[in-house]
Amino acid sequence: MNPKSFIEPLVSLAIEAGKAILAVYETDFDVETKADTSPLTKADMASNRCIVQKLAGLTPDIPVITEEAGLPDFEVRRKWRRYWLIDPLDGTKEFVSRNGEFTVNIALIDNGLPVLGVVHVPVLGKTYVGCAGYGAEVRETGKPARPIRVATSTAVPARVVGSRSHRGSSLDGFLDALGEYEMHPMGSSLKFCVVAEGGADVYPRLGPTSEWDTAAAQAVVEQAGGAVLQLDGKQLKYNTKSDILNPHFLVVGPQDHDWLGMLSAAGK
Repeated sequence: MNPKSFIEPLVSLAIEAGKAILAVYETDFDVETKADTSPLTKADMASNRCIVQKLAGLTPDIPVITEEAGLPDFEVRRKWRRYWLIDPLDGTKEFVSRNGEFTVNIALIDNGLPVLGVVHVPVLGKTYVGCAGYGAEVRETGKPARPIRVATSTAVPARVVGSRSHRGSSLDGFLDALGEYEMHPMGSSLKFCVVAEGGADVYPRLGPTSEWDTAAAQAVVEQAGGAVLQLDGKQLKYNTKSDILNPHFLVVGPQDHDWLGMLSAAGK
């Protein structure tokens, strides 16, 4: 199976899911609270239904994990070599606050790594693609696809992207160790994509995330020449344990800094 063969169907699917989200975004929608206290809207569920139904027709033999469905038992999914990992609306808090910083994330995981990722930004009409053997690109409505690469050198001051909803003292310690920097808060997997297209240098994630939050955007970053590293320096991997939570990690573009060393210096 060549993951490149799924690029066009997935881009179309992500855009379709984005339209379902925007149909709710334009209304006076209600907000529910899930068991983990995170918000849930009709847009999450509309996007989820769209993606799951279409993937079932596209690849009936490939399992699907999505944020809005129950997590399969690890004894079942640990046997999967390949599966789809979906966040139908990443950044529901941003959706609720109506700042536009939310995305549709669709990733294909193969042997624990994201080999294909599509991240669609409905409000902007932008779609990021990263695929092994293909590279990374961004597509915008009415424009040809444009290849993207991470920055080759760190800007002065360094450009840092961070979570708008989750900051914490650990990030402050990293920033102190970094020295001169510009901080750009934003929501959802957009942070990865900004690094991937060279608009930021580093995204330190020193707070909680789940695997469906990161997989699609990780594929974009890695195919754009960047890296997504656990704090032990290893590549962020998937489906290796019973829970779905990620360890802390760094998304890095330019390789001219010892980013992990800065974390160590900060005592993290």
